[in-house]
Amino acid sequence: MDKFPVIEFRRYTTVEGGQAAFARYFETLFPEAFQQLGALALGQFTERGNPNSFLWLRGFSSWEQRAVANAAFYYGPVWKEHKATLNGLMTDSDNVLLLRPLRPGSGVPILPVPDPVLEPEGAQGDVVAVLCDVQPGQLARFAELAAPAFAAWRDAGWRDAGTLATLDQPNNFPQLPVRGDGPHLVWLGIAAPGCAPPDLAALGEAACGLLREPPECILLRPTQRSRLRWRKSN
Repeated sequence: MDKFPVIEFRRYTTVEGGQAAFARYFETLFPEAFQQLGALALGQFTERGNPNSFLWLRGFSSWEQRAVANAAFYYGPVWKEHKATLNGLMTDSDNVLLLRPLRPGSGVPILPVPDPVLEPEGAQGDVVAVLCDVQPGQLARFAELAAPAFAAWRDAGWRDAGTLATLDQPNNFPQLPVRGDGPHLVWLGIAAPGCAPPDLAALGEAACGLLREPPECILLRPTQRSRLRWRKSN
């Protein structure tokens, strides 16, 4: 789960009516291109209730490798050929968090790509990202107090898929902006279809005075080829 400990949490806004086309282009052209450069598309999703959304997680083996892989991709032939099409389908691509596993073993699991023969319908299930804007200097305390809420969500049917925190490193590929308003904590979960969303009220004491904004529950639908998805064997 910590093989890719440097993670970009990339949240895009697509043009009106452009979500499906963007997802199709992305999944057709880019996951294997990243993988050949040593990076990995850990999962890609649309946001439930937001028809102009696309959210994906890109993992790197190290902070230094992030700069190398991004340079190889964005100055390489695949992006050069298709960037006009993809950029034309987005209105915003700068809502990006640079994250790390909160603790050893809390990274995003590396699942196989959906098998096109054994999983003809593609990725299934529900994914959730609970995004918390934490007060400066309070990340460890918030994570400690939030642990019972995470446990309650597991009891309600959500499996852990990563607990991530802001990576306190400068942006070493400034051609791609990242947000500097941390610290953030992101809890990821996966569940069978139809599971009730996590109850944010369970955060209780953890949220009191330790967050700059109310926590956001981002309900996600895995796209066809998303690695991060529900599987009985997860």
